[in-house]
Amino acid sequence: MNLSDSRDYSLRNNSMKSPSERKIVLVAVLKNKRDQSLLLKNRWYRIPATYLPRRKFKYIAFYQPAIFGSDGNRIIYYACISRQKVVKRINLLPKETKHPRANDNYIKFEFKIIKKLGHSIKNTTPRRISFGFTSLKTLFSAKNILELYGVPATEEIVERGLRRVGIRAKKQHYISEGGRKYRLDLAVFSGSSKVAIECDNAKAHEIKAQIKRDTMKDLFLLDHGWKVARLKEHDIMGNLPFCVSHIKSLIRKS
Repeated sequence: MNLSDSRDYSLRNNSMKSPSERKIVLVAVLKNKRDQSLLLKNRWYRIPATYLPRRKFKYIAFYQPAIFGSDGNRIIYYACISRQKVVKRINLLPKETKHPRANDNYIKFEFKIIKKLGHSIKNTTPRRISFGFTSLKTLFSAKNILELYGVPATEEIVERGLRRVGIRAKKQHYISEGGRKYRLDLAVFSGSSKVAIECDNAKAHEIKAQIKRDTMKDLFLLDHGWKVARLKEHDIMGNLPFCVSHIKSLIRKS
């Protein structure tokens, strides 16, 4: 799923947005703590000239991946660009003379102030983050990466699809039995049928530890009279009718 394309489209096609919404923000990545230090202490960030997005932007928000520990998988800092110029990488990082791109051109973005968001924007289900665009207003209001790019959560997409065929689903339903408590992305109650719907993000749910937790959860649900539908994110985004049909078949079989 290309999150940035979705948000980019909405920005291009809405000329009625307020001035703050027209302030375009590039979401970029701080690869490591060294780059974070350069940003916070020296107030600059670099992008290889060949990878520079064509779209114009005034601000940069900085995503910190999992390598940052408790501060990872989130956006904490952003800045308004005060100046940009073309610089050889070797001039930016003179100690890295043997780097394969040492003599390549980079765009150096300079900032007067690095600001901290009122609340961090979390990558809660984690998705791979590369360059993407959003608006300044959305940057200030978004609570997670999906909201940042204007993409509905997968469970919301499924819930809407079910509603269109007359099936009501309860979002974020909790069950607690036998000392265990689980949260279901969606739950459908139809007569005597109970269907638990889990919307699985590929990156998060292909980790061995998570697979084990999912298996234990599914066994618990089955033991307590639930049917379980595990829907893959790429199926939800690319073939929602198939997902809805699968859930309908589970209801009929109950």
